[in-house]
Amino acid sequence: MQLTGPEMLKIMQTPNPKNPNSKPDIIIIPFDEKCLGSNSYDLHLDEILKVYKRTLPDGMKPAIEYKGDPKLHSMKDWFVSKKAYKDFLKHPEKYDIRNPIYLLDPCAENSHETIDIKIPKNGLILSPNIGYLGSTVEYTESHNLFPYIDGKSSTGRNFILNHHTAGRGDDGFCGTWTLEIKVLYPTVVYPYMRIGQIYYEQFIGERKPYNTNKTSHYNGQTGPTPAAAIKIEKIKTR
Repeated sequence: MQLTGPEMLKIMQTPNPKNPNSKPDIIIIPFDEKCLGSNSYDLHLDEILKVYKRTLPDGMKPAIEYKGDPKLHSMKDWFVSKKAYKDFLKHPEKYDIRNPIYLLDPCAENSHETIDIKIPKNGLILSPNIGYLGSTVEYTESHNLFPYIDGKSSTGRNFILNHHTAGRGDDGFCGTWTLEIKVLYPTVVYPYMRIGQIYYEQFIGERKPYNTNKTSHYNGQTGPTPAAAIKIEKIKTR
């Protein structure tokens, strides 16, 4: 059963003696009541993005600072130099992200080295060919509830995907939310723009809080957090 906005606010203002330090079941920092909706709370994009280093072709920029008018930009802006742009024109296959040289190995630690990009106040143009790790400004804690995030209608209608598959949280998760951002067109994003919504649902059954689970990877995370290497496990299939 999903909580309404007024119920979320009520829970945030009510200490729960069963939680450590009698914390409320919902914590959102910073919190502004104008961001509280009918059954969700709006989340904002922090100013730092990360890109996996091995997914970025040599000579290309991961993003472009927006000049305020699309007419002031061209394809050349994606390249660090005229030489790199000319090389792209001669050898486009070297810059095609479908090229296996840009492969990500989800089970290898060395696949997840990142570079940081700061979103300037005037905006940053994201590329449809790059996946970006972002973060919510908001730090949240969820106790005795199931949290999940999704895009706002306006972000969806601008074809901004703010989570690739990992929009579901866990009872007991404490931290900022890492966003797996992808765009369909070259798209401008701004620091602290509204990027999504958080929802809360009640659940049935014995608790297994995320922050007490030894196998949890991301509890307490702050800022865009790269993927932990996925383990290859021995499983008896027969």
